[in-house]
Amino acid sequence: MYIRKVDGPRVVKLPDGSTMTRADLPSPKTRRWVASRKALVVKAVKYGLITEAEAYERYDLSGEEFASWSYAIENHGEAALKTTRVQEYR
Repeated sequence: MYIRKVDGPRVVKLPDGSTMTRADLPSPKTRRWVASRKALVVKAVKYGLITEAEAYERYDLSGEEFASWSYAIENHGEAALKTTRVQEYR
């Protein structure tokens, strides 16, 4: 088995004591963005697993889109990322 060389850490420890690895991240081919996948990408950037630039490139995100996900989580929690709840959290 070969381990691919990547920049940055392979595993980060989250404040709740759990760990997050690159394998936990959504596939780069993801087209259907549910709230849990959005939250995983934001957590990965926040805790240093991947950089913001890497997230933009890997998932074909715009800076504005990622910023809106981060803002929603910081101010209203993960539930604010659900598309059915958008108007409640604006």
